[in-house]
Amino acid sequence: MNILDAIEDPKLFAPWFKDRATWASWRAYLAALFALPMTEDQLAVYRESTGRTEPPSTPATESWLICGRRAGKSFTLALIAVYLACFHDYRKFLSPGERGMVLIIATDKKQARTILRYIRALLTRIPMLTRMIERESAESFDLTNFVSIEVGTASFRSVRGYTVVAALLDELAFWPTDDSASPDYEVINAIRPGMATIPNAMLLCASSPYAKNGALYDAFKRHYAKDRDPVLVWKAATRQMNPTVPQSVIDEATEKDPANASSEWGANFRDDISQFISREAVMACVQVGIRERMPQPGIKYVSFVDPSGGSSDSAVAVVGHLEGRTVVVDAIREILSPHDPESAVDEFVTLFKTYNISNTNGDAYAAKWSSQAFEKRQIEYKHSELATSQLYLNVLPHINSKTIRLLDNPRAINQFAGLERRTSRGGRDQITHPSSGHDDVANAIAGLAYVAINRFIAAKPVFGVWGSTMEPNSSYVSQMWEQSARRIAAMK
Repeated sequence: MNILDAIEDPKLFAPWFKDRATWASWRAYLAALFALPMTEDQLAVYRESTGRTEPPSTPATESWLICGRRAGKSFTLALIAVYLACFHDYRKFLSPGERGMVLIIATDKKQARTILRYIRALLTRIPMLTRMIERESAESFDLTNFVSIEVGTASFRSVRGYTVVAALLDELAFWPTDDSASPDYEVINAIRPGMATIPNAMLLCASSPYAKNGALYDAFKRHYAKDRDPVLVWKAATRQMNPTVPQSVIDEATEKDPANASSEWGANFRDDISQFISREAVMACVQVGIRERMPQPGIKYVSFVDPSGGSSDSAVAVVGHLEGRTVVVDAIREILSPHDPESAVDEFVTLFKTYNISNTNGDAYAAKWSSQAFEKRQIEYKHSELATSQLYLNVLPHINSKTIRLLDNPRAINQFAGLERRTSRGGRDQITHPSSGHDDVANAIAGLAYVAINRFIAAKPVFGVWGSTMEPNSSYVSQMWEQSARRIAAMK
């Protein structure tokens, strides 16, 4: 029984497909994926969504599904997972005691639970399939045919060691990047060896598009609109795949933010987002193997804090100094959420005292609380008057000219390499983290670089940040400050 037959069978999946017209495009996709005969209408949808003219002659073992939000991607992944697990026989490829795994990797636990609910409904509400359930756990189903369906989150470590009969990756363009520079590539690379011994193993990657980078965009560039390419790329707007989404919702989103709506609902990669700093430039500033530098006598240390309320973002403190013409990062303290903000301040103050620091600069988050929290512990707290984007513009020339020494801190490296430059409709640039990540550590380091330079600039404070009676200790410092001042003034 092929998957389209299963969708039509009232004893199988038909109850989920009562309104046939709204699932027409998904039927066309499934026909293309499994190389099933297509009607003329399905061929028309296929050609529009793939850029190809010739229908596929063999089932795809790799497919990339690029669709807008609410198009039905997650349910379709669950449907394909159940079909592959229950209707295919992989036993001849398995060793005694070995189980074939159908892995579904989601963006986060919330998305994983959504897909798992779909899978549970498909398995437990169909008596024929319910009899195949041997064991059910919080994240998986073991079936009587030596196949298991397991749902997890994006981590290359968690997928190693399996014999994979199918891997279905959901919303991989939005996987979190804090702990990995390229989580999409890393997970795929970790999965592929597990598929090597299964001749018809399937890799299916589905996501709304985002910036023009990453595995999704790479697959689109290499395989879209190419007849007879064994990798099937399907690109379609939300209403093409799910006409039940009201056009008024899309129109309202387009009016508010055309670029975002074109990506979210129109399934177009964004032209207004680009990488701000290359990973190679960041790595050139990293002193490999050095995770912290102990305080040294005779050095005047400065610091910067990116505080947090403790519920979602990390709290970060960074210590460093200026060495000749180079900003040196000496210590990083990141306290992941959830955490107690007061306890975080205690830890930061302990760090500052180790480096003989009596005052600090920091982000203006919860301005009054931040000042009071540090000052009641005898640490003066000065709010940075520069926005995050301005701090990043200020640190960029230091990274490009290798006049900043970064610690070997993977989260800092990944956050800098993941920064995005976004251009607004008014033509102004914003530098920030991707929607799937954070930039707390990068922001604190950028703030430290700004403070370290200005700490040694002459008497008059500029932009309200630090003042000193010391003359600039090098012409380079003066030059860098003048360049920074011009960039910041231009932004304002």
